[in-house]
Amino acid sequence: MRKDIHPENYRLVVFKDVTNDYTFITRSAANTKETITWEDGNEYPLVKLEITHKSHPFFTGIQQFVDTAGRIDKFNNRYSKFKK
Repeated sequence: MRKDIHPENYRLVVFKDVTNDYTFITRSAANTKETITWEDGNEYPLVKLEITHKSHPFFTGIQQFVDTAGRIDKFNNRYSKFKK
């Protein structure tokens, strides 16, 4: 194994899915400024995630509806004054 290629700051880190408040703890070298008190009473660094295996449609089997028509209308209304 090659030396000096792996980070040395591995520690326990809590990851939190912000869509459904699912949290899990694992070893990581991810940088973060936030902390959280875990179930064991200890404080760990916190990394917030937008999506995990608990919220991703591929793993859950539930397709999430995205309001693309509303987004397009909002865009057109916002920038209609710039049309020539």
